Amino acid sequence: MIYLDNAATTHLDEDVLEAMIPFLKKEYGNPSAIYQLGKNASFAMDEARHQVAEAIHADPEEIYFTSGGSEADNTAIVGVAKANRNKGRHIITTKIEHKAVLETCQALEKDGFEVTYLNVDENGIVDIDQLKKSIRADTILISVMFANNEVRNDSTDL
Repeated sequence: MIYLDNAATTHLDEDVLEAMIPFLKKEYGNPSAIYQLGKNASFAMDEARHQVAEAIHADPEEIYFTSGGSEADNTAIVGVAKANRNKGRHIITTKIEHKAVLETCQALEKDGFEVTYLNVDENGIVDIDQLKKSIRADTILISVMFANNEVRNDSTDL
């Protein structure tokens, strides 16, 4: 089989699987709990956080683990928006973003933010001039994916 949708999900690396097996079978405690199984999970998460931080030259406090891409999109967009609402309430994205981005932006609109949804061409490419013209003094976030694993025909309906 040839699988061509690795942008959506991908095979788990064998090293990752081996590292995870103890936490899937035996060390499955709640890392927020005070009992030993929870403390073991908390220690493992802290260790993983430090490993990731070291690998990308970040501080461990900057590393957040999420259950997947949709939760990560939501956390990042809402976090930036709410942390910077005193600087502005304008967000720019495209009409072909993942639903996790589009739905998060739509929810923020209900919370008083303004979102500009950029068009893309038939290849999914943003017109850089349109992007530049959309930037305002109150723009606090531009969220544009680098690559889309599918270009939907319904994306112009926003």
